[in-house]
Amino acid sequence: MIYRIVKYLNNPVLEKPAEKVTEFGTAELRELVENMFETMYAAHGIGLAAPQVDVSKRITVIDITGGEEGHEPERLVLINPEVTTKEGKITEEEGCLSIPGIREPVTRARKVTVRAQNVEGEWQELEGEDLLARCFQHEIDHLNGILFVSHLSALKRDLIKRRIRKLQKAGEWE
Repeated sequence: MIYRIVKYLNNPVLEKPAEKVTEFGTAELRELVENMFETMYAAHGIGLAAPQVDVSKRITVIDITGGEEGHEPERLVLINPEVTTKEGKITEEEGCLSIPGIREPVTRARKVTVRAQNVEGEWQELEGEDLLARCFQHEIDHLNGILFVSHLSALKRDLIKRRIRKLQKAGEWE
């Protein structure tokens, strides 16, 4: 099932910390994760956090291949994740499925280590560099109620908000 992706601006679920997952291995959790992957692939994304589909849970799915044909999927499920180490810095353009059509340069750590649980509740440690590290940080930010625009200057953020409000008035932004 493909969920509707919640859009930025005045959407409380995107701007508050998500709740910790405490029940693992359930059919509901597996179904939510599968539906999140399906939604992410349908939207041509590489990561999706549960708050983006209006579920305030600390769950994110990632596949930096984007599910494209000819690429072996690299599906990662991170539940209750936390970044444990960061190394280096890199500035790259970033976008978000909850803020479609807007991309801006964001500085993040080049390499990170993440500790998270899987669907069964087992702890795992994952390392990511470059795009995967960026994706880990972006999605974990979502779980903490932080969007990539929070990493921009106040001026840039205001310009983006104005642009979105104009789109809302025109009925082009839900």
